[in-house]
Amino acid sequence: MTNASPKKTFLITGVSSGFGKAFATAALQDGHIVIGTVRNETAQQAFADMGENAHAILLDVTKFDDIGPAIDKVQSDIGPIDVLVNNAGYGHEGILEESPLDELIAQFNANVFGAVAMIKAVLPTMRLRRSGHIINITSMGGFITMPGISYYCGSKFALEGISETLASEVAHLGIHVTAIAPGSFRTDWAGRSMVRTDRSITDYDSLFDPIRDARNQKSGQQAGDPAKAAQALLHIINQPEPPVHLLLGSDALGLVRTKLTNLGDEISKWEDVTTSTSFDAA
Repeated sequence: MTNASPKKTFLITGVSSGFGKAFATAALQDGHIVIGTVRNETAQQAFADMGENAHAILLDVTKFDDIGPAIDKVQSDIGPIDVLVNNAGYGHEGILEESPLDELIAQFNANVFGAVAMIKAVLPTMRLRRSGHIINITSMGGFITMPGISYYCGSKFALEGISETLASEVAHLGIHVTAIAPGSFRTDWAGRSMVRTDRSITDYDSLFDPIRDARNQKSGQQAGDPAKAAQALLHIINQPEPPVHLLLGSDALGLVRTKLTNLGDEISKWEDVTTSTSFDAA
């Protein structure tokens, strides 16, 4: 993959660690301007120290009313946003019956509503300029599921659907939308970035305890390299027809292909019931 391209201005949410830091580092090394959102002054200074093209703003994407004014100021001071990367978010782990609704609301605030608020803030100038690329970092959990992460998967399924719909709404305006769905990568997703609901119902122990133990053991040993994910992102922004959906990681590829095969089999198995619901011909 070659990444040489005209200098662009990126806005990347959550650049302090994980994918966000990897994306920002790669874009800066490629000569782009990067505006990164952070949540404290220490992180703001650390990002600014990455070079003259690194600009950090204090912004919590769950404080929706702050987003519009912050983006307006950024575009006034630095210039219009060419590439928005909605990366900020976190994982939630917990059996659905045990997990409070407040934790579902918080999960969607960060992973879905914050991303949409960012999109709505940059779309007007992208639309007027007839150019731009919106990249939403989802997850293979936006296609496949496993016990214990229903809130997380729900948020990523939602962002996948929003991304695909938005892509169809803005394609004629010269704006691209890509949902990037990583598999397991060596980020903090399963570590300090994950919120875990306390266990309370023993009926779920035999199902979920092995899953939680396996996830803890694998944390930091995942197959995916965030730096290579960043190179993939830089590659697609140079393409005249970038994908609407992009899986990253061999595990994501295998699991999603299996899911699609099983879904196709289930649709065929129940096709008679599906087609039985039409009105009878007069």
